[in-house]
Amino acid sequence: MTYKTPKIDQLLEAGVHFGHQVRRWHPKMEPYIFTVKKNVHIIDLEQTEELLKKACEFLYETAKTGGQIIFVGTKKQAREIIENEAKRCGALYVTERWLGGTLTNYRVIKKNIDKLLSLKSKRMSGELEKYTKKERLLIDREIEKLEKYIGGIVALKGNPAAVFTVDPRREKTAVNEAKMNKVPVVSLIDTNSDPSKVDYVIPGNDDAIKSVALILKSVSDAILEGYKEYEKVLAAGKVKEAEAKKEQVDESQIDKMDNPVALVEEPVVVTVSEAPEKAEELIKEPVIEETKTEKIKEIKEEVGEPRDKSKTKAKKAKKEEK
Repeated sequence: MTYKTPKIDQLLEAGVHFGHQVRRWHPKMEPYIFTVKKNVHIIDLEQTEELLKKACEFLYETAKTGGQIIFVGTKKQAREIIENEAKRCGALYVTERWLGGTLTNYRVIKKNIDKLLSLKSKRMSGELEKYTKKERLLIDREIEKLEKYIGGIVALKGNPAAVFTVDPRREKTAVNEAKMNKVPVVSLIDTNSDPSKVDYVIPGNDDAIKSVALILKSVSDAILEGYKEYEKVLAAGKVKEAEAKKEQVDESQIDKMDNPVALVEEPVVVTVSEAPEKAEELIKEPVIEETKTEKIKEIKEEVGEPRDKSKTKAKKAKKEEK
């Protein structure tokens, strides 16, 4: 793991330790509160540092397996930071409004995603030129509206592997849906929120821009490193598959070229009149294979030895003299 989490000094400098006023606190946040100063709760940064490490480790492992992670934050001061960090690390994001049913009724959300993609592709290809100016204007407004609410989750493929929220009190719909679908929730949580519904609590200031930016940077760094590891595993898997295919092709070629079954030659057909001459030709030919020698022996046994032409000439000469 090459990512780094901020130290206590960095957290203190960013103002992560500032909580809400005492009268606005949530009793379940008491274990994470260090003290009270000027009627404001001060968060224990030692716990924040440890819990942030645990949350980053979980998100790193989730990204390492290729799981999808959604960043949710609709606060005005956090929207731009969330969008930029999500794009940087390859996560999905919701910055305007969490549409009810994004996880529990994904089928309907998927239809809107498909509609957005089809409209954008038609606009790019120029298919919308056949419509009037007013109709094109209405289509552009529809695209802008869909892009605003679901533009950050276009790549969503069902339930995500994790949800990261800034202020779970404000994003209670997203947290409730995640819990219903058994999706782990990681959250930057202030002293006025309920931590019981959050799986990985990061106690800290969720209102200050510096605080949100610091926590989001460390979280996105962990996710980015996880996705890099996942890409390496995928690349290694592809290389192994290619090597396995090459080995299979090589083996098949070797089997074809080096066939263990001996090649059987066609039998030599020899007539009675051609037998002696054929035997001589077979004797004169260079014998390489054992099968040829065996055939020659068989021919000699059946037909007999070839005639000696010198003896026949001598007999003819004696007859002429007589």
